[in-house]
Amino acid sequence: MIGEAERLSLIRLWPAGAVTLKQEGKELTEFGELKKGGAVALSDDGRPISDSQILRRALEYAKKFNLAILAHCEDSGLFCGGCVHEGFVSTRLGLPGIPAEAESAEVARDIQLADLTGGRLHFCHISSKKSLDLIRQAKAAGSRVTAETCPHYFHLTDEAVLNYNTHAKMNPPLRTREDVEAVKKALKDGTIDVIATDHAPHSESEKAVEFDQAPFGIIGLETSLGLSLGLVAEKVLTLTELVTKMSVKPAGILGLEGGHLSEGAAADITVFDPEKEWVVEKEKLESKSKNSPFLGWKLKGQATDVFCEGRWVLKNGEIA
Repeated sequence: MIGEAERLSLIRLWPAGAVTLKQEGKELTEFGELKKGGAVALSDDGRPISDSQILRRALEYAKKFNLAILAHCEDSGLFCGGCVHEGFVSTRLGLPGIPAEAESAEVARDIQLADLTGGRLHFCHISSKKSLDLIRQAKAAGSRVTAETCPHYFHLTDEAVLNYNTHAKMNPPLRTREDVEAVKKALKDGTIDVIATDHAPHSESEKAVEFDQAPFGIIGLETSLGLSLGLVAEKVLTLTELVTKMSVKPAGILGLEGGHLSEGAAADITVFDPEKEWVVEKEKLESKSKNSPFLGWKLKGQATDVFCEGRWVLKNGEIA
């Protein structure tokens, strides 16, 4: 993957190594070798590490290499084959639900293990008020945890899956209006450190099946800036705070030299027009996959130019 990115010379990639062999949650990988190979963090991606002892050892082991564990929080017993948030919408559609506690119960356990070990733990794609309350309390108490959310969790509720819209099926699932407001509050008060995309491309044929059979995930790279700038318009964040959550904080959590424009720094720069209005159209997306719940949305703010290590790779909205 790193070699392919270097060959294309468009972007730089920093991979996360797997925490456990085959991401099965049973046996730890060789963290030192993964770091030598270029890994800047450790994660089993969308799979939870259900065994508390395994996660404890992982946090202790990762600490020796100054690597953060990126956690997907999901209590498998509570998840139990669900495909949407458990509530009115799941009942109306007759679909198995996923309670918010499937996320928050795992968050509570992981915080305690981070405190026990002193390891660095980063919570990926947090979606629920209950989880955010726990993370806020943990940070206030001095826990070494950080957290992220994604634009779909501060723009959409579970009502987006009505009519069995598989483009709005993701994991964690979209939740309630109360959760959306809680995410915005957590962004504003610093409980959430990072805005990520959770970019998960799938083909149209994969998504064009029965809702419970469709894969989880949406694309998010091309819409992330326009959607996130909505937080500035709503006065949830200042523009500086938004840029920090999309660049400075991620670089810091991963231990990367980036996120600033000081002399001598790598010239990885995104130039954007905060006033440019555009419509999310399937035909104009660069991604080969089009699985976005935001198709047809009018957004304000778009990247116009991108520099990667000083190379001009996006010029006036076109890949160079």
